[in-house]
Amino acid sequence: MYSARMSTPERLIESTRELLWERGYVGTSPKAIQQHAGAGQGSMYHHFAGKPDLALAAIRRTAEEMRATAEAVLGGSGSAYARVEAYLLRERDVLRGCPVGRLTMDPDVIASDELRAPVTATLDWLRDRLAGILQEGVDQGEFAPALDPRETASAIVATVQGGYVLARSSATPTAFDAAVRGLLVLLRGMTTGCGAPVDAPAATTSSN
Repeated sequence: MYSARMSTPERLIESTRELLWERGYVGTSPKAIQQHAGAGQGSMYHHFAGKPDLALAAIRRTAEEMRATAEAVLGGSGSAYARVEAYLLRERDVLRGCPVGRLTMDPDVIASDELRAPVTATLDWLRDRLAGILQEGVDQGEFAPALDPRETASAIVATVQGGYVLARSSATPTAFDAAVRGLLVLLRGMTTGCGAPVDAPAATTSSN
């Protein structure tokens, strides 16, 4: 499953990331992590103080990856609308859900200030990044002055996270796609015609 050149700590972190996404904190036992990583108990406790320490490293890694993935799209070229649209339409494994968003529904993660911190920081970063792009669009006359960048950014994040929930509950990405298309129509309605497309295209999501 993992490259032979991957170190034991890396295998443990990656295994914990996968298991947290699939099973949550309680369902991710030290034994399951060791089996998934192909590492012994001694190796695990040599590199990490225990499950909470390893979970924190895994959550931080997941948060960093989410930021990098989002920034690769949001930091691209094009108008503010085009960059937000690209973020909303990027390919996602919709039925697995968001690895960071799902942590907010894990009571053990939310109950821990330390484990919750990277989750909160990442979602705050995403809202701030989107708000900055939307503000840029308002300043450049692309969006109407009535558009509130921070409130709209919060609506975008909420739509994406809620779309994952709707898709998982119906076992199809259709609901996610519909939510994204609806949001793009609303966002397009706030444009002034400078740099925004005439019609919002269909969402392209992955059901794998």
